[in-house]
Amino acid sequence: MCGIVGILGTRPVAAHLIDAMKRLEYRGYDSAGLATLEDGHLARRRAEGKLKNLEAKLEAGPLAGTIGIGQTRWATHGAPTEANAHPHATPLVAVAHNGIIENFRQLKDELIAAGRVFSSQTDTEVVPHLVTIELEAGASPQEAVARVLKRLTGAFALAFLFEGFPDLLIGARKGSPLAVGHGQGEMFLGSDAQALAPFTDRVTYLEEGDWVELTRSSIIVHDVSGKEVKRAAVISQASAFLVDKGNYRHFMAKEIHEQPDVTGHTLARYLDLAAASARLPELPFDWATIDRMVITACGTAYYAGLVAKYWFERLARIAVDIDVASEFRYREAPLSPGGLALFISQSGETADTLASLRYCKEHGQHIAAIVNVTTSTIAREADVVFPTLAGPEIGVASTKAFTCQLSALLSLAVAAGRARGVLSAAQERAAVDALAEVPRLLVEALRLEPQIERLARSIAKVKDVLYLGRSTSYPLALEGALKLKEISYIHAEGYAAGELKHGPIALIDETMPVVVIAPHDEVFEKSVSNMQEVAARGGRIVLITDAQGAETAAMETMATIVMPTMPSLIAPIVYAVPVQLLAYHAAVQIGTDVDQPRNLAKSVTVE
Repeated sequence: MCGIVGILGTRPVAAHLIDAMKRLEYRGYDSAGLATLEDGHLARRRAEGKLKNLEAKLEAGPLAGTIGIGQTRWATHGAPTEANAHPHATPLVAVAHNGIIENFRQLKDELIAAGRVFSSQTDTEVVPHLVTIELEAGASPQEAVARVLKRLTGAFALAFLFEGFPDLLIGARKGSPLAVGHGQGEMFLGSDAQALAPFTDRVTYLEEGDWVELTRSSIIVHDVSGKEVKRAAVISQASAFLVDKGNYRHFMAKEIHEQPDVTGHTLARYLDLAAASARLPELPFDWATIDRMVITACGTAYYAGLVAKYWFERLARIAVDIDVASEFRYREAPLSPGGLALFISQSGETADTLASLRYCKEHGQHIAAIVNVTTSTIAREADVVFPTLAGPEIGVASTKAFTCQLSALLSLAVAAGRARGVLSAAQERAAVDALAEVPRLLVEALRLEPQIERLARSIAKVKDVLYLGRSTSYPLALEGALKLKEISYIHAEGYAAGELKHGPIALIDETMPVVVIAPHDEVFEKSVSNMQEVAARGGRIVLITDAQGAETAAMETMATIVMPTMPSLIAPIVYAVPVQLLAYHAAVQIGTDVDQPRNLAKSVTVE
């Protein structure tokens, strides 16, 4: 979602704020702005749209201040206009905000009744007005912020810049991440360490409810009660260089093609390929005592968890309950003490997933997390973390994070099965040997891109697409439909193929492509019968299968994508590639913003 930065520097900071904000573009945004102090006075530049528009404003009207805050905004309240862009300000304070102030309506009504005038439609603007009232009553900036924070309900990270205080920034977090960067005679604030990497690798992560006072030479952290506390500084591993697209047209294309490499790195962490066995860190629980587990996630990560449900139940004989986090957090699920709850998130900051984690922790569950950002809130609050090694994923539509999540999940399922005595040593070896083939098979799948690109030219012309799959291909059908919707804006639905006769078959006519994901596995014949039902109604079949499946089906199709032959166990990881490429090339044909599709954000840090 939105990204905020702050710099207490020794030289003009506007260009550096822009640099840091570019590193936050991956979070998704539709406007941007910054504020500095020039000779002690607040000055702002804001713009609708991309950062290049803000840079043009700065070129026309430069800002020379050595202290400032900036934000890339993803609209939640009010349209993405310049008036609604952050930072929001009064003559005494400017505020950049990530998150949602849930009680802003009541606060705004109170402020309007007191004579305050608002210039935006945002929830954020109540904050500078509330702080201003405290300042006008004689409070110091620190006192004003402390009092106002107690009045705010919601999830947020905030950065404050004060008129007449050229050596003070204040930051606060509740539910949204915020980090402090330590420099030489300089200090920094950022939504994540990636934004701070050009300036420093020494970072302090604020904990839930913290707020912080920064000067160029000091950091004072207060906890939720206002008490001064110490928070450790750590060395961040975030790259000091901007991630670039290399020779690819889009980040998404680059990230799709990085999958053989990053899945290899991830598998290397969890498998001893020489011994053909799974290896895990020391765990705070015993797999033998776990007979039921909860998996919770959102979006693509949820579909990874849905595949994992099949794996854990088959390989480890552990019953799995899986929920989207936005539902789980509110349904008051009964949980037996000592159970295992697994949370999956690329960013490790997904608000609903984090809330679900905290619910499970309150109810005595062991907390495990699969995340791509090991310094994230979810990682820090988990009992055990299973990192994915996808590297920074810039495209909003998840690709390499998904296949790395699947790689880690299958490795865990194998380890659990072996620890529980369900898998024999020979079965473990067979599974590990299959996983070892994944990077190579991904390379082979990527070689099908020219054929998929040609198919995408036809898909780009339709209004609706149906995706079908059985067993572990069912979650891939859901993921394929999601990818197409996300970046091409074509309406698509994913279904379990066995559900076709229970409603979706009514949609099929001669204009609708039906993408069937069907490796030649134990349910392949059932998938063939579903394809025959589609063909009988004039539907245009796109079959994604292997050579044996293509030969067995022997059906006329709109296109048949013949994947390399592989054990069915690993098919969900490798078959992710054609559904990703199909969505990508359809979006390119249509001309959408592939890396930053409309209305979407990379990291959903608000509910």
